[in-house]
Amino acid sequence: MILIIALILSLCFLLFSIIKFDLHPFFALFLTAIIFGVTSGMDLSLIIQSINEGFGGLLGNVGPIIIFGVLIGILLEKSGGALVIAMKILKTVGEKSVHLAMMVSGYILSIPVFGDSVLLIMDPLNKVLSNKAKVSYAGTTAALATGLTASHVMVPPTPGPIAAAGILDANLGDVMLWGLVISILSLTTCYIFAKTIASRVKLKNDLMVKEVEGKKPTFTKSMMAVVVPILLITTKSISEFPTEPFGSNPQLLNIIGFLGTPAIALAIGVFIALTLPSKWDKKIISSAGWFGDAIKVAAPILLITGAGGIFGKTLQNSGMSELISSEFNFVGLQLMLPFLLAAFLKTSQGSSTVALITTASIVAPLMPVLGLDAGIMKTMTVLAIGAGSTVTSHVNDSFFWIMTQLTGMTVKQGYKVQSLGTATFGITAIILINLITWIVG
Repeated sequence: MILIIALILSLCFLLFSIIKFDLHPFFALFLTAIIFGVTSGMDLSLIIQSINEGFGGLLGNVGPIIIFGVLIGILLEKSGGALVIAMKILKTVGEKSVHLAMMVSGYILSIPVFGDSVLLIMDPLNKVLSNKAKVSYAGTTAALATGLTASHVMVPPTPGPIAAAGILDANLGDVMLWGLVISILSLTTCYIFAKTIASRVKLKNDLMVKEVEGKKPTFTKSMMAVVVPILLITTKSISEFPTEPFGSNPQLLNIIGFLGTPAIALAIGVFIALTLPSKWDKKIISSAGWFGDAIKVAAPILLITGAGGIFGKTLQNSGMSELISSEFNFVGLQLMLPFLLAAFLKTSQGSSTVALITTASIVAPLMPVLGLDAGIMKTMTVLAIGAGSTVTSHVNDSFFWIMTQLTGMTVKQGYKVQSLGTATFGITAIILINLITWIVG
């Protein structure tokens, strides 16, 4: 029981250090791995080996992907491309269908752009359109928030799903395909929630709209930066199907495999995004310009991901999976265990990305025990963790405060709109994940 006690103590330290002392998650995860290694009786040299292999091995796989994904988002945001995409969606869906327009805009924009930025970009349009259509501003805000949350936790190249897929060795193309399917289906209940329950909350709609300065790129060019990498990655995944949909020509498959490698696909997306600014300035690619801003955004995510890799490798090298497989019976839990663990971590410390990475690190050694280490189950485990990482956003989540302060919600209203909305998405998603797994598996 020493390993189990060491794990419990380590997790208590992790949560306490983040929640009580606001310790940066990188240091919290790093120290947690050390504490677990020492208290579980691991050899000190094995702890050092776990640090080196866990950090370097994981970031070697997902580091460039995270950096390029963040860079595409920064270029879209600062060039005005994100706003162009949003306006096109609004025009296509129709100004009268404000809830759907907000949800679709949030969903698409949150794939390359961070959720906080999407909310800030879309809020002025949300205010104008909800006022014009004479619908509840709280309801359209709920639609926007749940839409961007859905893709943020389930659809690469957002950093959380990328990191979780890397830790669990899941195929990124499969995660992308199934993540799109499950997240979109799960938003149906969120749409109903936004139009009925969230719309009962009354907010003052202050029409202060700031126009983006400068010439903006076209919709087609803006979307290419997002769509091309996704198509390349999914094409590679499809090419690996046993049915050989693209034939068996080795040269063609090698080209598809190279271009569809996530790091290469996203690098291509960066080059496309570099064509978006109306006026070229070398500061865009400088350390003090947009590239520098992207590194500043990506750095904390990279550090947290690497620290999660250290914790996961330490658990793996401790023999935890062998112990648990012999002492505990997880029959019937399977995907519910990673979902519940992610939900606990999200609710207790606030960050969905931290919940995704930490849960994946803990679950990785247990995959064979849970029967999740083969076929589609790795993909579904990543998505189950993503679903759990949305339950529930409340006062310890920075996004909760950004949304409430931006819209003028009270904390009580924030619970009714944001907290209940994220819970609705997460619960719907895990039900769908289990249903699809049962049908496909």
